[in-house]
Amino acid sequence: MKIFSDFLRLRDLEMDNDIDYAIVLEEGIKVIASGAMSGPVLKCIAVDKEHEGEGFIGRIVTYLLLKAHHEGINHLFLFTSPHNAFIFREFGFHEISKVDETAVLMENTLHGLSDFIDELSRKKVEGKKIASIVMNCNPFTLGHLYLIERAASENDHVHVFILDENRSLFPTEIRIELVKKGTKHLNNVTVHHSGYYIISAATFPSYFLKESKKIVDTHGRMDLKIFCNHIAPALSVTCRYAGEEPLCEVTSHYNSLMKELLPAAGIEAKIIRRKENKNKPISASLVREYLKAEDFKNIQKIVPPSTMKFLKSEAAEPVIRKIKGQI
Repeated sequence: MKIFSDFLRLRDLEMDNDIDYAIVLEEGIKVIASGAMSGPVLKCIAVDKEHEGEGFIGRIVTYLLLKAHHEGINHLFLFTSPHNAFIFREFGFHEISKVDETAVLMENTLHGLSDFIDELSRKKVEGKKIASIVMNCNPFTLGHLYLIERAASENDHVHVFILDENRSLFPTEIRIELVKKGTKHLNNVTVHHSGYYIISAATFPSYFLKESKKIVDTHGRMDLKIFCNHIAPALSVTCRYAGEEPLCEVTSHYNSLMKELLPAAGIEAKIIRRKENKNKPISASLVREYLKAEDFKNIQKIVPPSTMKFLKSEAAEPVIRKIKGQI
């Protein structure tokens, strides 16, 4: 893969570490074009300057589309620069959103975003104060619960989006089920899948890859623009909550972007101090550390009873084995 990464660096690109499949076109020993896939996202599409305008990008994209089709992936996304967007329109891609003249997010389904918004609108709840929270919950802790309860006490209704990207040690369906069970005492909370359009590999890939601050900034602005222009209006969201993030630079910067961008859309951004246990912020990563050490005594102090019940069950054993092997 070194020849691939060296070529990308010459085009001011980097090879992401989540690539499932990559292709390069060569002329002799020289790479002249490249492309890659990560799930439903096309990326690392580039052509040598000397060969621009010769149709090599078209060949790369055509091959990637065929590869995706054979893999059963028909809903695709890509980031590109605004001046290159016309290339991908010829392959059926449509613009979802744009950040200045920096980047355009495109998908190959004409009504993908509108269909998602239509479905979301059906879950709209009337009220003057409607809040939203986006969480990963890997797994669901008392810290997450504290943030949801805080929002629920201050608003008529709260829409909680759980990230759908299956890049966490706890699978998506398990995370969503733990949040639903842990918040069943709150009658003004709705738990949603986040889908492709809220902090996903499509809208915010650097959230998962922890890339440079410049890339994080572009992706974060794109994600929040989609939230402000589409997600929030569908549910009449007036406020978005998030927990303080002193450890993760990516999430901390995203929180700063929320405070910068949401008010212009009429949405209040509330960053809440993290709940602590013995002067230590409660976090999902701490739960995973305790799981690795089989320290259920300390886990019990920082997770809801429903999460604890799951962690002690046979269903949790595959997840715990994975944690012990990866942390």
